Amino acid sequence: MTEIIKDPQMPQLFDLTGRVAVITGGTGLLGRQHALALGHAGAKVVLLDLPGSKPNLVAQQLSQTEQFAAIGIAGDITCEEEVEAAALKVLQHFGRVDILINNAANNPKMEGTLGIAWSRLENFPLAVWQADLAVGLTGAFLCSRVFGREMARQRAGVILNIASDLALISPDQRLYRQAGVPEDQQPVKPVTYPVIKSALLGLTRYLATYWAEAGVRVNSISPGGVANAQPEDFVQKLRQLIPLARMARIDEYQGAVLFLCCDASSYMTGANLVIDGGRTCW
Repeated sequence: MTEIIKDPQMPQLFDLTGRVAVITGGTGLLGRQHALALGHAGAKVVLLDLPGSKPNLVAQQLSQTEQFAAIGIAGDITCEEEVEAAALKVLQHFGRVDILINNAANNPKMEGTLGIAWSRLENFPLAVWQADLAVGLTGAFLCSRVFGREMARQRAGVILNIASDLALISPDQRLYRQAGVPEDQQPVKPVTYPVIKSALLGLTRYLATYWAEAGVRVNSISPGGVANAQPEDFVQKLRQLIPLARMARIDEYQGAVLFLCCDASSYMTGANLVIDGGRTCW
């Protein structure tokens, strides 16, 4: 029988004890899952989100129920001054920052809607275009610049950008079609979402090379859709496009997020990890 030799250093590869992780959009559906993944690995978690989302309250709830250190900071990541202020609060509270997850994004739900003409390219409001880019792209740029600067000073850190399978493929607008609705009124996935997610891949590669010598690693993930009480007809159509024939569970990206934020991925930078149930294979 072959003797199994255990590597005593293996558990340490996934240990984030003492590290400080900032998550933008931290109170959202996936933001909380990212917090759980990192917090249970030992990280001190900072939820950065808009005041209306009550990041302080969510962080307190996480601390009490999950037994790891978490704080909330209210701020608008589209405002440079507020990002700088948030970074100052993190440094005052924890003294360092080691991980940034650029998770915040506007993502209107088009499935199940009827007669939503505003989302069509011909009618898409310029104000919505600008607002979406401000959050999903400009916000990621500002947070990367401010928090990444601190990591570069430390000569160590990780930035993780949350992209999407729609950074690699175009939205299949057939998923959103509604019977009996005129063609010019059919809802579609707005143009901003895939444009922003595609741009995040470019930002990932740029930052990875820019800060390589400073010890800051930058990667991204391209997750597929998460099951979240979507209309059954939409889910059924989407399943047919995915080799695993289902949407992701809410917790199925935790392992990938932890991997890319810890030392287990120490030789990865500038990469995009696709976790989409195989959708982009077809």
